[in-house]
Amino acid sequence: MPAGAIDVLIRGAGPVGCAFARALQGSAHKVRLLEGGSATPAFRPIVLSYASRLILERVDAWASLAVTTIDTIHVSQAGAFGRTVLSAADAGVPALGYVVEYAALVASLRKPLAALLTTEELPARCVVHADGMSPDAEVKRYAQDGLVALVDMSPPARAVAFERFTREGPLALLPFAGRYALVWSLPPEKAQALAAAPPAEFLRQLNAAAGTRPGRAVGVEARAVQPLSLRVREARIGERSAYIGNAAQTLHPVAGQGLNLGLRDAWELAQIMRDAGDAGDRATLERFAARRRLDAGATIRATDLLAGIFLGVNPLAAAARGAALTALDIFPAPRRFFARRMIFGPSALP
Repeated sequence: MPAGAIDVLIRGAGPVGCAFARALQGSAHKVRLLEGGSATPAFRPIVLSYASRLILERVDAWASLAVTTIDTIHVSQAGAFGRTVLSAADAGVPALGYVVEYAALVASLRKPLAALLTTEELPARCVVHADGMSPDAEVKRYAQDGLVALVDMSPPARAVAFERFTREGPLALLPFAGRYALVWSLPPEKAQALAAAPPAEFLRQLNAAAGTRPGRAVGVEARAVQPLSLRVREARIGERSAYIGNAAQTLHPVAGQGLNLGLRDAWELAQIMRDAGDAGDRATLERFAARRRLDAGATIRATDLLAGIFLGVNPLAAAARGAALTALDIFPAPRRFFARRMIFGPSALP
């Protein structure tokens, strides 16, 4: 290492990079946070799991966040039978999740890190990549784009989220400060058309797809479209380097697992690295990769499966999906297992 090299350079000052930096505070390592050049989206709803809340509490970043709580999630499929209701009580947690706006989350995490920010590529014992999608990741492009919007409903939203699987892709309505944040996966042409459609036409099609349970959509703003893909880097470590968050894996938004998985990456790496004399030591990095293998692999597979399993109009497949949702609704043990797996991953947060 060159003379004067820092211990850890974090590439990317988004929520995962900032959470990692905060988790390393108080350690002996000299850390710098390299700002990226990507623009913050105008509106981007984020669902934080209860496990992510625990991480943010531990890095003293939770109390300042304005969040909307999700106590219950209604899951159904359009045009076929079968539904289930997941509750915080099922999972044995205070809440199933919390909805926050991306820009607010980044601002809250970055505020106490001003002294660590740099725009200069510094020599470091370890470079931690938290700077978005890795260019050398394997890519699976979904036949969908994500349409995001902020929707007014009648009646107003409470602490209930709705996940509805349609033949074109999953549709999520997430409670957000009395309104709903919409994340709707659609064929690219339809997503673009609806993003540009007159509000009345957009609301008509949304109400038809969402069903009557959430209420009636009466207003919309902040529409935007983003391509959806699965990107997975084959190795999450390299020579004196580690990859966390979207730099390691980018997921379909179904079930809201992407950022939550990235925060677990950040927490695990920080706990392993805190006591390491050399942050970029090969044994230290291999320990991190081994610790993340099960959680990341299982979450990636589950998300990819959910993104595709509810698509299509085959009546036999629809019946099988309906039976699975009904079984979850009837039997509490599988419902609890599924809810806790989505919150914590394969193992409880240490």
